[in-house]
Amino acid sequence: MGRAGIRAATMVSAIALAALTGCSSENGSEGLQTIEPATPAAAPEVGPAPAGDVRPLDTAIASLVVEPGTGTLAALSLDGAQVLLFDDATATPRTVDLPSTATTLAPGPAGTVLAPAAGFVARVDVADGRVEEVLVDATAVSVAVLQDGTWLVGTDDGRVLLVDPATGDRTGSIGGLASADAFAVTDDGVAVLDRRQTSLTELDLDDRRLGAALRAGDGATQLVTDPFGRVTVTDTTDGELLVYTLDTIMLRQRYPVGPAPYAVTYDGTRDLVWVTLTGSNEVVGYDLSTGIPQERHRFATVRQPNSIAVDPDDAALVIASATGDGLQRIPIEGQ
Repeated sequence: MGRAGIRAATMVSAIALAALTGCSSENGSEGLQTIEPATPAAAPEVGPAPAGDVRPLDTAIASLVVEPGTGTLAALSLDGAQVLLFDDATATPRTVDLPSTATTLAPGPAGTVLAPAAGFVARVDVADGRVEEVLVDATAVSVAVLQDGTWLVGTDDGRVLLVDPATGDRTGSIGGLASADAFAVTDDGVAVLDRRQTSLTELDLDDRRLGAALRAGDGATQLVTDPFGRVTVTDTTDGELLVYTLDTIMLRQRYPVGPAPYAVTYDGTRDLVWVTLTGSNEVVGYDLSTGIPQERHRFATVRQPNSIAVDPDDAALVIASATGDGLQRIPIEGQ
């Protein structure tokens, strides 16, 4: 077993947290030990020329997501007030104004993307730009769609709300976290990332309670899932990539990747996980299939690469700058 594999095995035994007590109360987060959530590094202003093509944009971007049915690329402005919709790589984006500032974007039901905000989740139709509000009595910071159509809505005070999007009715609630910042939905289970506790916690949706949890480094920020049930988390503070599986939650891989990894996406064409390094303006592609991440590609990016996606049309990487330095597309030669 290599050094990274040994570290991963040691990490599992050393940081396993006790199963969290089930909690369906509205709060239950008082008294938790928390930290200030990790953030992307302030990227250097000067570096190598970005790979691929860079398209100028007047807008700094906070989040990117692809609507899988249409291939539309949706970008959230850094101020959270607008969603930019790109029908293809060369088209001028359509701009959709949101009723209130959103925190991130997530894939929604067919033909839509979702934008959580204070008091509601905006459902944006990527075809006509129409916005519908699904009201929630909380500040929503994350959202995910379950297989049965139910929405999981994460709140800034550590609750997970189960919402029927057709009626807006809340069908359940799970409390006990400090914040519910991102969801991992796989065939093996559902988990939630808590940045203020830098932890990944399974959810028992049948009993409406928290399940087992593991520490996620010293400053976890983003996650992505893949068809193999892996949940890949960026530990921005420690400069590491953490790979988990659910049911029961286990840390499988832990690997140093460079300065301040932040955005992460899965590339189904090549079975790679792509991670942006905000401390060096780079993006790196890793193969996780061998048990220890293997670097396959590394490219220079636009400044402050806080968001990333894969274009479903040609599998090019799309990286957006959070400083207004443009939208970058990197065609990947070979596999």
